[in-house]
Amino acid sequence: MTWFLNNRVLISASSLILFSFAIGAQPSVFAQSSSEAALAGRAKDTVGVSGGSVATNTSASAASISPTLARYFDPAQGTSSNDLVRRALAANGELAAVRIDIERARARLRQAGLRPNPTLDFEQTTGRFTGSAGEQETSIGVALPLELGGKRRRRIDLAKAELEAVEAEVLDRERRLSSEVRALHAEALAALRELEITENINSLDLQTTRIVQIRVNEGESAPLELNQLRVEVERLRSRRALVEGRLQSALLRLKSLAAIPANEPLRLGEDLNQLILPTPPASLDASIEIALRTRPDLRLAKLTEEVAQAGLRLARAQGTPDVTAFSRYTISRGVFDDTPVGVLRDKDLLLTFGVSVGIPMFNRNQGQKAEAVAAISQAQRRREFLESLVRSEVTSAFARYQAAQTALLTFEQGVIQQSTANIRVIRAAYELGQFRLTDLLVEQRRLVDAQREFTEALTERYRALADLQAALGTPTN
Repeated sequence: MTWFLNNRVLISASSLILFSFAIGAQPSVFAQSSSEAALAGRAKDTVGVSGGSVATNTSASAASISPTLARYFDPAQGTSSNDLVRRALAANGELAAVRIDIERARARLRQAGLRPNPTLDFEQTTGRFTGSAGEQETSIGVALPLELGGKRRRRIDLAKAELEAVEAEVLDRERRLSSEVRALHAEALAALRELEITENINSLDLQTTRIVQIRVNEGESAPLELNQLRVEVERLRSRRALVEGRLQSALLRLKSLAAIPANEPLRLGEDLNQLILPTPPASLDASIEIALRTRPDLRLAKLTEEVAQAGLRLARAQGTPDVTAFSRYTISRGVFDDTPVGVLRDKDLLLTFGVSVGIPMFNRNQGQKAEAVAAISQAQRRREFLESLVRSEVTSAFARYQAAQTALLTFEQGVIQQSTANIRVIRAAYELGQFRLTDLLVEQRRLVDAQREFTEALTERYRALADLQAALGTPTN
């Protein structure tokens, strides 16, 4: 009789542990050590069903987080996606190099507004080497190019348009960098959640292994049942190593984008249930309208078209003939030897004014004008294509977000809850001896698979919302 009661206690203990993992109940029947209690409590917080969704209890003490998870997760002082985006925008090396283009464009604008420099001519003529030693002439002249046809104004207009285009290009690069950080952050959160689930299941299975070992020693269970459980433990251990490697890879790439030293620890402070991004627009039409108004790459395409048009105006202005006004002061000295009165010396002071005008006979800037016309046509086609691409990106992201929301609702109501109910039924039958432990483990694996797919749905919602914000072009930091 005593042996029978002990056996029933072991059966109830093992089933209660697994059942508590499935539905989030605290396993109080089976006596646990402090570390085992922490693991079970963490499993409750992480994998338990709370309102149909996976809930992480961020108010739990740090002691409830396993040492492995503590290396990657800190709900109190961990880094959020907004923190990562801000740091990437402030310290990313490639973005810093792109921003230098703005300084270059400002320098070109300053250069475009400068007027052409005058030229100073000095000329000395002498007859000393040709037998007329007394003949000499000295001239000093100044020439000033005159920009006609609005050349300077057209240069300035072109430089301003180029500056605005460069600024828009930098904003678009910031948008794409923010989107890349969000995507890696979602990947890291998904790996973190799966690591937590896998680690907790592995810990529970290790506890169950000890229970089944006792039953095998007492002859109540076949050794095959214990071997199957050990295989499950090793499989989960292998899966845990792969997931942790994926998490480490995502964190390293996040560090690279955010210019965080590789040896500096990076702990996440959020989970996939926390949607920190702005709420999307209510309708697809409103989303498209916002994107067409705010996307920096679309603004860049429009500014590129304006740059091409400014280039055509400058090319036409440069077809105007070049005019140079000049003035020369000349001192001329001459000597007359053969005169009745002897040698006579003559000195003349001359002031010359003139204008030099280029004649556009061959080069009327035809090639540059033709190139500018082609550039305008090219910019228009790129803008039209980008407008259609923006509409497509917004439509795709909006549809993905709605589909992810629907999938999550289905998982919460039709998959997770149903799988939990199945484990409840199998647990009751297991206590009556109608099922083996492996039957309970099979249903546990189904729940684990459902949780993994639920994680994928949460990740897809996060990514879809991040992609939608990137497609809208609105700030996400």
